[in-house]
Amino acid sequence: MQTELSRKLGIEHAVFGFTPFPAVAAAITRAGGMGVLGAVRYGAGEELARDLDWMEEHTDGKPYGVDVVMPAKKVENVSIADVEAMIPEGHRKYVAETLAKYDVPAMEGESGWRITGWMEAVARSQVDVALEYPVKLIASALGSPPPDVIERAHDRGMLVAALAGSARHAERHQEAGLDIVVAQGYEAGGHTGEIASMVLTPEVVRAVSPLPVLAAGGIGSGEQIAAGLALGAQGVWLGSIWLTTTEAEMHSRALTEKLLAAGSGDTVRSRALTGKPARQLRTEWTDAWDSPDGPGTLPMPLQGLLVADAVSRIQKYEVQPLLGTPVGQIVGSMNTERSVQQVFDDLTRGFERAVDRINEIAGRNDA
Repeated sequence: MQTELSRKLGIEHAVFGFTPFPAVAAAITRAGGMGVLGAVRYGAGEELARDLDWMEEHTDGKPYGVDVVMPAKKVENVSIADVEAMIPEGHRKYVAETLAKYDVPAMEGESGWRITGWMEAVARSQVDVALEYPVKLIASALGSPPPDVIERAHDRGMLVAALAGSARHAERHQEAGLDIVVAQGYEAGGHTGEIASMVLTPEVVRAVSPLPVLAAGGIGSGEQIAAGLALGAQGVWLGSIWLTTTEAEMHSRALTEKLLAAGSGDTVRSRALTGKPARQLRTEWTDAWDSPDGPGTLPMPLQGLLVADAVSRIQKYEVQPLLGTPVGQIVGSMNTERSVQQVFDDLTRGFERAVDRINEIAGRNDA
């Protein structure tokens, strides 16, 4: 599964695997793809440095990347306390009432779910740390990074990528000087637009040619990788499929079981988690925030700050009706636990089947 982009980066397969778990990211890299470690769950850069040190020791010298969440427009002198002060008291009351309705215990010890990675000052500290490592790719989940970040990454020989949900967004990334556009379709987990991958991928490819494009959203098999490459992508960006790997550090067996049991129709695109539309498992928590009887969600980053402690409590105490996570519609195919290497083995076999099928249709198979 090689393309011009994968050869440029020195990876065996044109598979870019986004994950919040260092063990998964390292395993993706060792398996021949490019593991991309999501930084949003970290706090200050020192925490990220600890895990990048670990990545250095467990990637066998092969390339890996880091994904940050950073707004393109710089905002200075705004602290987390300043932002939290903007949260209406009525919304805090709604969170408390919803948790009480489901008898969610109070948190004991440190909160396990982070939000500070969405704050610009924290994201910048994470970039500062990442630039001190031999990272091959810096990715941004919420648009083009600020110009100075792009310049600093390029000065260190790193490629810069960003997600796009429309051709218009992709064109802005190209104008900003990015090296790769990730065309993320409606089916994907996490923040998405409203255009499905089958439509979005070729639109973005045409819009930013010859800039390389990665197809994302609704991809969890080798056949789907082949489809993405057939549409003009130079690789694929996979996130959800790694959540049920044996290396994933979900810290909740109940959540893993929910993912394994879920069908492709069991997700919802909701603002409940961050304030921006993000696909996730549909739960009574997402239903509560999407209900017309509720106060409505707040804009990013207020919603994330508002619900951070609640999400930690729900996950820690495995409150089944409320327990969820960002995940794409591909969850319907994630019905067995596999190692990252086993996932890659299945992907390559499926890719070969798809290529053989197309060659047969085109009359290109050897007699």
